[in-house]
Amino acid sequence: MIEDFDPRRDRPEPADRTMPPMSMKPSSVEGAGKRAASPLLRVAAPVLLLALVAATVAEAQVYRWVDDEGVTHLSSEKPPRGVQAERLDIPGTTRRTTPTATRTASTGSVAAPAPAVSPARQAEREDLLGRLRTRECVIALEALERKTAGAEPTSAADIKRLKQTADLNCSDDPARRRDQEEMALQLRMANSPACDEARDRLWTMLEPDSGTPREQLRRQQAFVDGNCTPPVR
Repeated sequence: MIEDFDPRRDRPEPADRTMPPMSMKPSSVEGAGKRAASPLLRVAAPVLLLALVAATVAEAQVYRWVDDEGVTHLSSEKPPRGVQAERLDIPGTTRRTTPTATRTASTGSVAAPAPAVSPARQAEREDLLGRLRTRECVIALEALERKTAGAEPTSAADIKRLKQTADLNCSDDPARRRDQEEMALQLRMANSPACDEARDRLWTMLEPDSGTPREQLRRQQAFVDGNCTPPVR
């Protein structure tokens, strides 16, 4: 017996179109974390490199201090602990990292120590130290000669201090010591009343309405330049 066909009853069941739930694998989470962290790593690497370069900067320095007796000291070495000193830096005397140190910084490993101050910078420091010592020597010799000649009141402590400063800073080389003594004489002349008068006269000659002949002004200027200019300041 053949049953009647009913379309509403006998039509096929519709297919299940529901999407299956998506699974989050651990590897996907880890990958997302790595992708999120990579910009931070890109920023941190240059910062680390800059910090390393900054840490290796070192100035070539000269130290100046006066001890309890008033004696002036100059040295490229730091003064004793507890002594307050003036630090004189040579501009541009820095140490830089080597290429090897830069590469190790980018990989996160420990960088090699920076090299010492270059011979050229060392020479600049020694030149500065020599000029400063010459200055202290010349000033001490001039003051010592002025005070021992009775030109102004003094004391035994002042004489002792000046002698110690001269012994500490003047050169041991005989030729260089003669040059320093000559500079002390020039400083004595530059500080003399005669040079004070000569400079005042020159200023008067330079006034617009002075009417000083050019040749006379030239001679006065030559005298001041040759005799009244301090060799050290």
